[in-house]
Amino acid sequence: MYLIDSHCHINFEGLGNRLPELFENMTKNQVKQALAISVSRETFAEVRDIAERHDHIFASVGIHPDNPNAAEFTFDELVQHAQHPKVIAIGETGLDYHWCSGDLTWQHERFITHIQAAKHAKMPLVIHTRKSADDTLRVMQEHQAEQAVMHCFAEDTRIAKIALDLGYYISFSGIVTFKNAKDVQAAAQYCPLDRILVETDAPFLAPTPHRGKQNEPAYVLHTAEFLANLRGDSLENIAHATCENFYRLFPKATRLAA
Repeated sequence: MYLIDSHCHINFEGLGNRLPELFENMTKNQVKQALAISVSRETFAEVRDIAERHDHIFASVGIHPDNPNAAEFTFDELVQHAQHPKVIAIGETGLDYHWCSGDLTWQHERFITHIQAAKHAKMPLVIHTRKSADDTLRVMQEHQAEQAVMHCFAEDTRIAKIALDLGYYISFSGIVTFKNAKDVQAAAQYCPLDRILVETDAPFLAPTPHRGKQNEPAYVLHTAEFLANLRGDSLENIAHATCENFYRLFPKATRLAA
């Protein structure tokens, strides 16, 4: 049995300077691989370089939607970076109405560029949505986004159903372990097992029993254990299914030997 952290930011402050310790903790918790997510043009090289140096780490390329002044990747640049052997996804990208308000044309245009690049490169999208789920899914549908994962799912069953009906995957973070996250827990019970991934979003959103502390990829074990109990399933089955789903969604990812 092993697990994969499908979304983390191990280049961020507090994690990037202690990678050997992070990787040791992953091994102790049977977390064998992780996807390091890009959020800016300036830090993409850091994420890519970590993936290049470590066989068990993969990378994405993308610009987070929460900064209107962020330096952009062009369509051609996203497609070019997506050809790197360790880059397995485009994103994170999407819409964020929590941190951003007013005329969000720039945010929608950035999102659409990522969708178009992913389609051209035949790569899956890593989707961020905050207080914008209906619009996010509407834009994805209008622009025919193909393979995608709704990262750090914090919505209800209604949104989960829309995403699933469009063929997307749902990734659960430590949020699902929080006592007040009843809607997310209901969605986690609703989702079919062949569409679920697990993630940390480290260094954020550490699951119970580490809530309030800095998160790290090893802690995805706690999220998987919680999902197993919530769904009346075994940890081994959750681990197997979420790893298979990861490889199906991200076909460039190197599969571990059985």
